[in-house]
Amino acid sequence: MMLRGYGVLCACRSLSHSRFDIAFRLHTTMSSRGPNFREQRWWDPVWRAERLKQMSGPIEKVDENEWWNRMNRLREGGQQELVVKKNYGREGEQILSDMARQLGLHFHAYNKGKIVVVSKVPLPDYRADLDERHGSTQNEIKMSTETEKRVENLLAKSKETPYVNGSSGESSQTTKPSLPAASTSKSNSAAQADVEKENFSMELRKLQNAKKATPSAKAMQSFREKLPAYKVKDRFLEAVAKNQVLVVSGETGCGKTTQLPQFILEEEISHLRGADCNIICTQPRRISAISVAARIASERGESLGETVGYQIRLEAKRSAQTRLLFCTTGVLLRRLVQEPELCGVSHLLVDEIHERGMNEDFLIIILRDLLPRRPDLRLILMSATINADLFSKYFGNAPTIHIPGLTFPVAEVYLEDILEKTRYSIKSEYDNFQGNSRRRRKQPLSKNDPLTEMFEAREVDIDSQYKSYSMSTRQSLESWSGAQLDLGLVEATIEYICRHEGDGAILVFLTGWDEISKLLDKIKGNNLLGNPNKFLVLPLHGSMPTVNQQSSITIDDVVYVIDCGKAKETSYDALNKLACLLPSWISKASAHQRRGRAGRVQPGVCYRLYPKMIHDAMIQYQLPEILRTPLQELCLNIKSLQLGAVASFLAKALQPPDALAVQNAIELLKTIGALDELEELTPLGRHLCTLPLDPNIGKMLLMGSVFQCLDPALTIASALAHRDPFVLPMNRKEEADAAKRSFAGDSCRSLK
Repeated sequence: MMLRGYGVLCACRSLSHSRFDIAFRLHTTMSSRGPNFREQRWWDPVWRAERLKQMSGPIEKVDENEWWNRMNRLREGGQQELVVKKNYGREGEQILSDMARQLGLHFHAYNKGKIVVVSKVPLPDYRADLDERHGSTQNEIKMSTETEKRVENLLAKSKETPYVNGSSGESSQTTKPSLPAASTSKSNSAAQADVEKENFSMELRKLQNAKKATPSAKAMQSFREKLPAYKVKDRFLEAVAKNQVLVVSGETGCGKTTQLPQFILEEEISHLRGADCNIICTQPRRISAISVAARIASERGESLGETVGYQIRLEAKRSAQTRLLFCTTGVLLRRLVQEPELCGVSHLLVDEIHERGMNEDFLIIILRDLLPRRPDLRLILMSATINADLFSKYFGNAPTIHIPGLTFPVAEVYLEDILEKTRYSIKSEYDNFQGNSRRRRKQPLSKNDPLTEMFEAREVDIDSQYKSYSMSTRQSLESWSGAQLDLGLVEATIEYICRHEGDGAILVFLTGWDEISKLLDKIKGNNLLGNPNKFLVLPLHGSMPTVNQQSSITIDDVVYVIDCGKAKETSYDALNKLACLLPSWISKASAHQRRGRAGRVQPGVCYRLYPKMIHDAMIQYQLPEILRTPLQELCLNIKSLQLGAVASFLAKALQPPDALAVQNAIELLKTIGALDELEELTPLGRHLCTLPLDPNIGKMLLMGSVFQCLDPALTIASALAHRDPFVLPMNRKEEADAAKRSFAGDSCRSLK
């Protein structure tokens, strides 16, 4: 039996421009007033906090009932935001922020806390319209001509080559594949170039036919023909040939991700169009791009990097003969900056579009505008779970194809039944103080989590809803909370499957590496599961080394799925001014996709670690990221691609963001100097477009170079904007921890 753990963990934090600005002003003020100024003890954090508190004016007390009513009226009415010019202090702001979250609203304090705003849309770090010194602020932050010249001189570079075809600093593997020299040399005639193309196409076909004739390839072909996707091969290729856009939906395991790009590649090479064939398939995650490319290369009987390759940020494996390239959506967007027409690309497949990430929605808008200018480009939109009609209508009623999954049934077991089967008892931190009393009647309801709040609400009577279950199960349901995953319950579920169910791999969906690591430790200490002679434990996570990330595609022998019901989703914390990934309930569509991972080879079982009531209340599809996060980085990308006015462009989105959210993002970009008053890129803005960072962090780097403190600025930017630089090797946790401690030096002596 095999045991596998899945998880996704990523963090994206944005530096607060206002905090950087305050720190810089304090520094310059102290420097300008001479040594006597230090007698005022600005260096003392306690004195400084008290002094700043005095400078901010009197603090008002929050009338919670009044604010609750005002926020309710805002949520239910047509007004977009509520602006109040009062200083409630840090504690008051936290109370108001918590209220806003519970009602699904957004909160932010401006002008040193003197103005608070509650809004229906995400709020930016800065609002010029709420700054008392708006005019002077603009003058203070605007770069002088001399400074602009210094920035230009310090950061002048030769124009970068398209990112998807290789960028500066990368290995030669990432360079754009080219045809033989005769076809690319300007000195050769067009006729000679055509001959070279034809020879190259014939060479590709000969190579493909030779590899198909091997015994291993024949065995693989037999396997491929059993997949549901193979049954629609002819219909799919015909639809691609006749239509510029095609929408494909398919159940998990039907073979759409691995087979559809391969069908196109084989068709083009077989008909001697291999030289002109350039297929790009986007994936939302690095791990998917790598593993799917490796699987297809294996099915074709070749090494990864020959006709099939991949490219992700700072890593690529491809060659001059690569005709099918898997890349992340972000990599393709970087190429669009340099090649707005995507010249040379013959087919573009966008996979997993149901996830509705910011990059995917942005890409779809660009592609809809691009298609009329590129009638030869073929666009295929794919997903396991998709609202096909929505995407079809967006692209002018494009045709759709649905690929059914395999017929093995998958049973569903919810939390109440899992507790009944395993006899696991969920304990609450309140149990030690309240005895047998029901703590969920007394503790505050979960914040910003309507599903958990619904289950914990008073009107849900556990005794009546679950009267057919044992007393221990009902007590556990009383103690259950969706705010945090009980890893002990996960361990008990795995152990129950191993003891009482048949053979088959177990696939566990978790939300990140922290949970994966803790679960691994629990399994190692388990008397049954910790036996390496009986069970193989394979963790999988995006922060692990690339060599260990080879299992993103459907695993054939998975029979049991354990679904925690959550995934990390981008959200914006306006109070702390950070965009980050936090665990959130998945949609019914995502839950259905996870369920489909079981039952590939025989009837399977999906164990859901949440009540059926929670599943029934889940939203059908995930809310698009473009509707729930600040838009300043997206607005900057729009201007860098020369796509016109930001508001007009975003109005063409599949589900357009609120106009106020767009306006707030534009104002922030104007404030930091990335856009001028006419909404055009400034010299600073043009440099920020070349940095794959939040605009605030990008500006910090540029200012670090101007003020000759680039090294510490780079360190801070790396910590805020990119993943942990340390890899997570399997079964070598102690060595990894020791390596981390070696970098800490004397700054972390207390760590053991």
